[in-house]
Formats: sequence, structure tokens, C-alpha cells
Amino acid sequence: MPDAIVIVGCGGHGREIFGIVAAINEAGDVPWKVTGFLDDSPSDANLRCLDRLGTAWLGPTALLAQLDTHFVIGIGDPRVRARVAAELDPLGRPAARLVHPAATVGLANELGEGVVIFAGARITTNVTLGRHVHINQNATVGHDSVLADCVQVNPSAAVSGSCTIGRDVLIGTNASVLQGRSVGAGSRVGANACVVRDVTAGRTVKGVPAA
Repeated sequence: MPDAIVIVGCGGHGREIFGIVAAINEAGDVPWKVTGFLDDSPSDANLRCLDRLGTAWLGPTALLAQLDTHFVIGIGDPRVRARVAAELDPLGRPAARLVHPAATVGLANELGEGVVIFAGARITTNVTLGRHVHINQNATVGHDSVLADCVQVNPSAAVSGSCTIGRDVLIGTNASVLQGRSVGAGSRVGANACVVRDVTAGRTVKGVPAA
């Protein structure tokens, strides 16, 4: 029997994760049954999108306490995801690890609960991903890198080998973090930026080189 799962957040990022679950099921991997979506304030537009997907909004996030199910947080902003995780993790429900069949995950990697790896992403070897890390479409993470909880790596970004990425960091679309660099907790790396030196916590950097 498929394991039940609910997706928290019915915006675009959450609905993309619904597609990952569908792809996993179609590939014949460990099957999931999406019970529906949880969201504290879904817009009418997002509810219409759920209807087109053939699924439904179940109620607010607090409803998870009453459900016997896995969950995944479908929220793209890492700071918001971290706040939601702080509310939901203590409930003791298991956070699902989801890896799209078109992603590549190499050997000796550690994936925390709630990790989501999108289509085309590449995780090489000896990489550690914390809880609720999301690696988006066609992004790459190189050898021996460590990504702390709730990191968001946006599409086509590249985290090189031996990098250290702190909690709640956002790596923007097409951005690059060069070999051995660190990005401190809560920082944001802008789209197309290139990180050539360490970034301290709480900063927003952009450009080439990123500053």
C-alpha cells in the first residue's frame, strides 16, 4: 500500500513537488498517496490550480497534528520553510525524502528528512544535506559539501565541492559558489552571482564576483 503524504503549501513550489511525487509513482519507486495540501491562507488561484491537478486543500497546517501521514514542506522561501518546519517537526510526523527519478544522487551522501531533489539535479558524492533542503531543477552540488537545514538551491545553480552552506540560505538561479567557499546562515545569493569569497551570515550578495 502507498504511504500517505500531505504537501504543506499549495503555491507553485508545492505544486511542483506534487509533480515529483507523481513522477516517483510513475517510475514504480516507493509509492506515495497524496492526501492533499495544507495551507493557512491559500489563494483562490492556487485552489483552482489544485483542482486542475485533481487534488484538494485539506485545511491549515495545524491539521497535520490530526493526520497519520508523512509530510513535505512545499515552500520555496527557505526562511518561511524554516518557520513552518519549527512548527511541524515537533509533531513527530515523518518528513518524506523525495528524489525525482530524473535526478542523479551519487554514493555516500546523507539526505536529511524532508529533502526534495528536483528533476535534473545532480548530487555527487559525500554530500550532506540537512532537513528540508530543496535542490531545484538542474542544480548541482559537488563532493564533500555540507548544506544545513532548509537551504534552497534554485534552478541551475552550482554549489562546488567542499562548500559549507548555512541554515536557511537561498542560492539564486544560475548562481555559483566556488570550491571551498562558505555562505553563512540566513544569507541570500542573487541570481547569476558568483561567490568567490566566504559570505558572512545574514548578508545578501549579488554580481560577479558576488559582493
